[in-house]
Amino acid sequence: MSVNVAEVESLLAGEPGEKLSSRVRGGRLQKETYERNFDDLHPPFTVQEAVVEADRCYFCHDAPCLEACPTGIDIPGFIRGIQTGNVEGAGRTILGANILGGSCARVCPTEILCEGACVWHGRNGKPVKIGALQRYATDWLMDRSIQPFVRASPSGKRVAVVGAGPAGLACAHHLSRLGHDVIIFEQRAKAGGLNEYGIAAYKVPHDFAQREIAYLMSLGGIEIRHGLMLGRDFDLPELLRGHDAVFLAIGLGAANRLGLPNEDLAGVEDAVAYIAALRQADDLSKLEVGEDVVVIGGGNTAIDIAIQAKRLGAVNVTIAYRRGSAEMSATSFEQELAQINGCTIRHWAAPVALHGKDGRLTGVEFATTETDPGGKLVIGEERFLLPADQLFKAIGQTLDRGAFPTTSSPLVETKIRIDSEFATSIIGVFAGGDCVSRDQDLTVVAVEDGKRAAAAIHNYLQP
Repeated sequence: MSVNVAEVESLLAGEPGEKLSSRVRGGRLQKETYERNFDDLHPPFTVQEAVVEADRCYFCHDAPCLEACPTGIDIPGFIRGIQTGNVEGAGRTILGANILGGSCARVCPTEILCEGACVWHGRNGKPVKIGALQRYATDWLMDRSIQPFVRASPSGKRVAVVGAGPAGLACAHHLSRLGHDVIIFEQRAKAGGLNEYGIAAYKVPHDFAQREIAYLMSLGGIEIRHGLMLGRDFDLPELLRGHDAVFLAIGLGAANRLGLPNEDLAGVEDAVAYIAALRQADDLSKLEVGEDVVVIGGGNTAIDIAIQAKRLGAVNVTIAYRRGSAEMSATSFEQELAQINGCTIRHWAAPVALHGKDGRLTGVEFATTETDPGGKLVIGEERFLLPADQLFKAIGQTLDRGAFPTTSSPLVETKIRIDSEFATSIIGVFAGGDCVSRDQDLTVVAVEDGKRAAAAIHNYLQP
């Protein structure tokens, strides 16, 4: 519904004497409701459920599901293991290709990757639940503390990894398996990157990210040093003096801005920062959330923050995206999940102004959009205004150039430039994960980057 600014302020004012700030508050729900809302989105398979689901696999010779997996997991092979009762073998198969197979089983957009390629689609049936089976096998290994890997003989080489996210952890693990000693430098208090700080809490609950990291670290040969940031506490020349090679897995630390006046109004927040705070909160009732929440963006982060705002007790949550549903980077499953959770998605809407009162956000003004024959986005003349006491920006992130004091370095453009071997323009420095140019900013892609970069670094370290 389109309303004018005065109407928006009236809507947000509520009862006479109510302050706008009181509309953004915590404690909207009962403790049991918070626990239920942020419990596991998909309960794990039982033994019987896993065997029944594994039985549905055709074990295709050409295995299109395998081809669709960025880390190249032998999917028919591990499903055969579950089917025949060799769950340990299944878990070993998965982790041999993807050491973070447990988290990927939970957060991967399987509907567009392995399950999206399943031949059951062509038979008008539902694809095999590959993600759930992968979770079953990896959890089985972790729950029994079975370590599938043994380190090679010490190489005498030492590698610095900057960033303890999926790419950095995967690289460190593979380098350790090859006999190299690895020191990971991580600016935050916990390792895990987006798996710990950036994924919706209902996707990776119950401290799973930290349990998976502890399992990975049990191989040995890896040390994590926390509270240390590239560009603040050390620089690349310093790392190169103390290590034989460096792998940069620094992610994308700077949030994009809308570029609109009043962006500093109270109530205008970065979605990634809020999700991080939510995931680290001991008491969800203390997280403040608005009654009328607007989310700007069309990716998974936009979906994640919208659903979580709703599950924290927001009354109205609207996701606004400047193009259509097909152009959203969030999958159709994620879009449907948002709607099931009571969120509204408004397409063909671009924010053009932020309205406020007494220093707080009161509404977001949008322009309708369309595309011209060439596919270019065109801002229309029609305007509408949504009441909002909280706005989440989920329009992507960019490289934090503060990590590189010499901004004229050929190392950095909008992301870090690498060659086919993950090498940067600085000898001995490699990079991977979200900080390099990729079509898909996915955990599973970052893991594959780390794995391949480790192989390239190993080759570089050979005499």
